[in-house]
Amino acid sequence: MPQHAPRGYGAVFAVREFRFVFAAHLLSLLGVVVSEIALTFLVYDLTGSPLLSALTFALGLLPYLVGGTLLAGVADRYPARRVLVVCDLLCALCVGVMVLPGTPIAGLLALRCAVAAIAPVFTGTRMAALTDILGEGDLYVLGRSLLRIVSQSAQLAGFGLGGVLLAVVPARGAICVTAVTFLCSAALLRFGTADRPPHATARSGYAGAAGPAGRHGGSLLRESLGGARLLLGDRRTRALLLLFWLPAMFVVAPEALAAPYADSLGLGPAALGLMMCAMPVGHIVAELYVGTVLSPRARSRVVLPGAALGLLPLLVYGAEPGLGWALAALALSGAAAAYVIGLDQWFVAAVPEELRGRAMTLLTAGLMTLQGLGMAAAGAAAEFLPVHQVVAGAGALGTLCCLVLVREAHRTGPHGTATEARGRTGRPRRSRPRRRRRSVRPKGETVLTRE
Repeated sequence: MPQHAPRGYGAVFAVREFRFVFAAHLLSLLGVVVSEIALTFLVYDLTGSPLLSALTFALGLLPYLVGGTLLAGVADRYPARRVLVVCDLLCALCVGVMVLPGTPIAGLLALRCAVAAIAPVFTGTRMAALTDILGEGDLYVLGRSLLRIVSQSAQLAGFGLGGVLLAVVPARGAICVTAVTFLCSAALLRFGTADRPPHATARSGYAGAAGPAGRHGGSLLRESLGGARLLLGDRRTRALLLLFWLPAMFVVAPEALAAPYADSLGLGPAALGLMMCAMPVGHIVAELYVGTVLSPRARSRVVLPGAALGLLPLLVYGAEPGLGWALAALALSGAAAAYVIGLDQWFVAAVPEELRGRAMTLLTAGLMTLQGLGMAAAGAAAEFLPVHQVVAGAGALGTLCCLVLVREAHRTGPHGTATEARGRTGRPRRSRPRRRRRSVRPKGETVLTRE
């Protein structure tokens, strides 16, 4: 690569297609966050029910499991650009119906579920498409990092934007903004990204590949569930998925209980806002540092320590700390989550190309579902125990689980495959190649058997 060529995050932005994906991601994220606030406000305004208002917000997480398991095959079965554009258009349609004055409360909740069920398919397809746009090496890792940073930042900005919009326009008017952002995202992806064949056709003999007549073999449901079974049945892939999921499940406890904890300390709304922002800010700063300063090999080395120790700062809650110590603990736990930069590369290396879309969709669905379960479990525990003990307990139990999981991930290795030298596509040349033996099931689905 020439000396004047951009490096780090600059090299990612130098890829034209990624710039369109990035802009579409930013627009749709801001729209989703604004719609969540506006729809929650609208339901409360129509019903006066705190339960239905809370349920409206929770429905943004629960359908991820359904969409991520039953519809995951879409990500590999059809061209990525088509899937992404159709998902955006379907979401815009659902949001457009929400705006209609005659839509009943049950209809609003059902449409909220529909949008949430589509989300993991969209996210998984986009994550798999990044490997086509940026390659499978360092550019992909940094591209994923940028999208995560945008996700964290958009949540902070989106809540503020949603509050401002609701102050000047009705709730239905604020929801209209989401429909526009989905349509803009669809246009950016349609005209800014290339049309590529689906991943399922990348390997001949695969059960979901298109046949001579162009028809897809097997049912979508069977492909989706079969892909999940293959991925979770592989020891290495299962360990990596859990490395994404389990720390995130426990780390949400202090955020889920931020309001009651602030109330127990006699703190006001400003302190509550700081507590809600501390973890995302810590994550953004740490991820920018890791992505900018550390080499790919160094990022790989911090994965296991980060996953193992990231929840330890939450033990400070056992002493019922004041605002300052609580903010420090939250920021440190957020910073530790930057280990996922290296974990992204391990995951791409472990998953066969023909399963990549389903793998990314399953990853997204499991992450959101377990975060929702973690919030629910923390809330349930706080009904019987003091809030500070619940948060400290989540840190202790989560650390024990993560230590076991880190040991499993280490044993299933390899975990140091990133290299410094890569070409434009970012495809890695492994210094310690993995030995694989491919076997084919009777139905034609590829299985990885590691020696």
